[in-house]
Amino acid sequence: MVRQSMAAALPVAAALVSVAALPMAALAGQPEPWQIWHQDPASPVMDQIESLHGFLVWISTAIVLLVMALLGYVMWRFNEKRNPVPARFSHNQLLEFGWTAIPVVILVIIAIPSFKLLYFMDRAQEADMTIKVTGHQWYWSYEYPDNGGFAFDSFMKYPDDLEPGEPRLLAVDNEVVLPVGTTVRVIMTSQDVIHSWAVPALGVKTDNVPGRLTETWLRIERPGVYYGQCSELCGVNHGFMPIAVRGVSAEDFEQWVVEAQEQFAKAPDVKTPTRLAQAAGN
Repeated sequence: MVRQSMAAALPVAAALVSVAALPMAALAGQPEPWQIWHQDPASPVMDQIESLHGFLVWISTAIVLLVMALLGYVMWRFNEKRNPVPARFSHNQLLEFGWTAIPVVILVIIAIPSFKLLYFMDRAQEADMTIKVTGHQWYWSYEYPDNGGFAFDSFMKYPDDLEPGEPRLLAVDNEVVLPVGTTVRVIMTSQDVIHSWAVPALGVKTDNVPGRLTETWLRIERPGVYYGQCSELCGVNHGFMPIAVRGVSAEDFEQWVVEAQEQFAKAPDVKTPTRLAQAAGN
């Protein structure tokens, strides 16, 4: 029995080790020092979020340049030396119509792609699988109802447990493992206060509300590890409940499910919030 269990675990371990052996820069969705833009998008939602953001940056830049040019012209053309006798008119209907209508047109131009993105982000019409995410003070629980119904808790790793290349305050003991190229429905709730499950590289940020089910979706486009954190102030250890999502191939995911069904049938190793805070250096 022990040999069979080890044999079943070997393909999963080999698959995860092969993924972990790739360069971390190409693999991990995590913040980088001095980063001023988004993390590299790894999902269709994040692709569209970045596209809309870039579009808004161009519009904002054009508005700033236009206003600066107008201010510069007014300062040059209507200063006291060039215009010692100021004009006495107080209205210009064409100008007033223009500065009212142009902002409305700009807002409509922004609203059309914004509403399209909101509907695209909302929920998956036809999902290939579902996972459930439950927020706790201060850790996450995950359930795979379409893969045997197993569930596990995910805690932040202590600094002395980190493997080489794993980021402090972001690595966890049990990662969410999902197949690449699969549309995943994510159902969320909470057992205590409002949390928020957020993974920037996947374009996901949705509140976990106690007593309610909220929904979002994701589809990982390439293998890798994508980190996130709770993004809703949820108490003293809010900063110590990170998220790690590992995207693997469909074959590796099926092998992981077989191993996970056996592994998580046992009672989880409970880690107290106090110990988590001590491990974080507080």
